Amino acid sequence: MHLLMILSALSLVWLCRTYGYRWLESNRNQWTWAQRWQGNLLVFLWSPLLLLMTAIAVLWMGPQGHMVWVQEGWWSYGLAIGFVGMAVGLNLRLIIEGWASLQRIHACPQTQIQGHWAYQVDHVLPYAAQVGFWQSELVITQGLLQTLSAEQLTSVLVHEQAHQQYRDTFWFFWWGWLRRLTDWLPHSTELWQELLLLRELRADQWAAQQVDPLVLAESLLLMVNPSPADFSESICAAMQTATGHRLSERIDALLAPRETAPPAYSWTWSGLLVTAAPLLTIPFHY
Repeated sequence: MHLLMILSALSLVWLCRTYGYRWLESNRNQWTWAQRWQGNLLVFLWSPLLLLMTAIAVLWMGPQGHMVWVQEGWWSYGLAIGFVGMAVGLNLRLIIEGWASLQRIHACPQTQIQGHWAYQVDHVLPYAAQVGFWQSELVITQGLLQTLSAEQLTSVLVHEQAHQQYRDTFWFFWWGWLRRLTDWLPHSTELWQELLLLRELRADQWAAQQVDPLVLAESLLLMVNPSPADFSESICAAMQTATGHRLSERIDALLAPRETAPPAYSWTWSGLLVTAAPLLTIPFHY
């Protein structure tokens, strides 16, 4: 029965990713960015959470006993413990990598820029980011100060404040962990890139309420650079996460804003509650 649970979960997550992504793509041009955010977050998180809940349920019930009328064995239990162990190991690795990245950044000198404290990295390309976990910190490069005007620098700092306001480093650390854990699922890369884009659109819209959107768009064009090597992707929320048509979409959204209301999460969280269904099977195990 446990093996049937695992196989059923695998089938469901594969179908969810395949048809869920098609649903998102068919509505992409009609939805607001807030609706796109909710839809992509739901489709992205549903599959890894269902797999984790299924593995935890099987692990909790153990290899011995019966479930309804079928005697259980070690095969399904081994699969569950392997998946949970891999998830825990990957999470620990990301935490260690993030902590090491923070230590390297904290070794850099701290400076005050327009009332904001920031760690200054000796790098020629203009770059700014929030790094950390729950309490993120601002990091800038020497190239940023040399490239941007005072007005452009203000717009970038306000954009980075938005990442801090929404605690993007914290949430994307956990979502990035789930992405790496289930990178083999269909459309993982596409959904992740879309979430990164929508994260930046949200920060852009928040910043555009306080600074000139045109100045922010100009700053964005000047900052399309790869991140410095010392920056760990898992703990970093940076302004430069979109190129090509995604960069064009961000600039278009700044020059012709369509909405300012933050997204609601009611139906997203309601959909994610379904992933806890495997835990309901625990009382039937004896």
